[in-house]
Amino acid sequence: MEREFELPDWKPGTVSMLATVGDGPHAIPVSTAVRASERRIVLALGARRGSLERLLEDPRVALTVLAAGDVAFTAHGTAQVVADPLPGVDGVVAVEIRVESVSSHKRPTFAIEDGVVWDWADEAARERDASVRDALLQI
Repeated sequence: MEREFELPDWKPGTVSMLATVGDGPHAIPVSTAVRASERRIVLALGARRGSLERLLEDPRVALTVLAAGDVAFTAHGTAQVVADPLPGVDGVVAVEIRVESVSSHKRPTFAIEDGVVWDWADEAARERDASVRDALLQI
């Protein structure tokens, strides 16, 4: 398993999987994860999410991103709440992942041609999701 030192870029809104620990491994899809720097990811979680409770108890997390353009990696690190609530967005907290290592899943035997396509059922939800990512980039 190759360890990289810099996070790849990925398209805003890409579905990623956040894995937390606590009473056991638990993974949820998130649409708000954004690369904030070479060693930092920020994302939003609902204030009442079980994943938020788990990472407050044990900050070890992994975030897996599989996207078009041959982006395939898992970032391992520790998470902490950096804004509660996320400014301008009710019911959402901002979480920062300090990335300690990145496992590349790219292999010469395959290519990621398309990732999970996530779309919102109504325009208000789509706009809220974009607003959350914009607010995260300000943290």
